[in-house]
Amino acid sequence: MASIGREAWVRVTITTRQMAEAEEHERLTPRAAFSDANRGRERPLELDPLRTEFQRDRDRIIHCKAFRRLSHKTQVFLAPEGDHYRTRLTHTLEVAQIARSIARALSLNEDLTEAIALGHDLGHTPFGHTGEQAMSECLAEIADRYPGMHVPFEHNLQSLRIVEVLEYEGKGLNLTWEVRDGIAHHTGSQRAATLEGQIVATADRIAYINHDIDDAMRAGVLTEADLPAHCTGVLGHNHGARITTMVQDMVRTSEDADEIRMSEPVWEAMGELRAFLFERVYFGSIAKIEEPKAHNLVAALFRHFMAHPDELPDDQLPATPDELPLMVTDYIAGMTDRFAIRTYEGIFLPRSWMV
Repeated sequence: MASIGREAWVRVTITTRQMAEAEEHERLTPRAAFSDANRGRERPLELDPLRTEFQRDRDRIIHCKAFRRLSHKTQVFLAPEGDHYRTRLTHTLEVAQIARSIARALSLNEDLTEAIALGHDLGHTPFGHTGEQAMSECLAEIADRYPGMHVPFEHNLQSLRIVEVLEYEGKGLNLTWEVRDGIAHHTGSQRAATLEGQIVATADRIAYINHDIDDAMRAGVLTEADLPAHCTGVLGHNHGARITTMVQDMVRTSEDADEIRMSEPVWEAMGELRAFLFERVYFGSIAKIEEPKAHNLVAALFRHFMAHPDELPDDQLPATPDELPLMVTDYIAGMTDRFAIRTYEGIFLPRSWMV
């Protein structure tokens, strides 16, 4: 077969991206975010010949170091013995699947939705929300000495910092504005500017409520009969049924709306189920018995590196004294559970030695 010439190859590959962009305008609703009309990047890039801008962002997130670390970060259950408990990575993949399904059904931009979903939890600390709480408490302790510091620690803002600053040796991933906005606002009081970002925010809640119930049942903390009868009556009596109800309700309710939402009965049932999980699983259950140790570990690491900044890795050393809390936060938030444990052991536990 004759080799294709460079000029012909450029024509073919540019057409590949342009065809994808044209297909978006044919298939998607006018409410969608179109990849060829994105609000740009902090540093302009030459267009990729094969991928749309949102596809490119998705790929950049998947290939970054912070994404790989999610496989060794806790979701809810600390150091579970079984092989099937969720990690922060499997949670992220479940959010992406749910969010893509909703975006596809609503004729919104599935690529943008997926990119936001894959990046939304990059900034989580080791040991899940326990680590996040420990970081917040440590930052509050020193807030009077560092008035410009952000308190409390918020994983969504740390996720944004990772993609804007920390990845690629301090260059960041240079993502489009829409992806960064969706990551920053997947939680909190301010909603994402795009419908795709709003989908991810609710898909995140759908995913963790349902898979945390599944993991709690696997751990023997809950049974199906323990769940509030009103909630299961509205949402369904098993894992798959509940996700199906929530997803289909979101699609029906948001189909002609200017925002992503659920019907009032489903939203209230989901909220009641979430409150039940806080009472029975997130606080006070036997599955959380190790959390005080994890909390103390993260706090001890933070205080140690604040007192001994010279022990930080070279690429985490602060340029000025005022940057120290930020550098310590970046270092600890980026740790996996097992790396945090090894670091703690190396600093605080005695080592055996032989003469």
